[in-house]
Amino acid sequence: MPVTVLFLPDKVTVSAQPGEPLLNVAERAGITIPTGCLRGACFICRVAVEGQDNPVRACISTVSSDDLSVVHRYVTPS
Repeated sequence: MPVTVLFLPDKVTVSAQPGEPLLNVAERAGITIPTGCLRGACFICRVAVEGQDNPVRACISTVSSDDLSVVHRYVTPS
């Protein structure tokens, strides 16, 4: 059963399947999350997911089965 993922600060929502890689969901939604190694070692792709105590690495994390996942991207000020 699909769930909704909301990416902030972009305010973009996308439907995803539980267990789907978070980085793939972001890419499909047109959201760019910087990546490096794609194995979780470099921490470049870290994002905050509401309800989790620590940041997660989008390249190795998956969408939860919650009805709504809220993902906060870290944005570098320009």
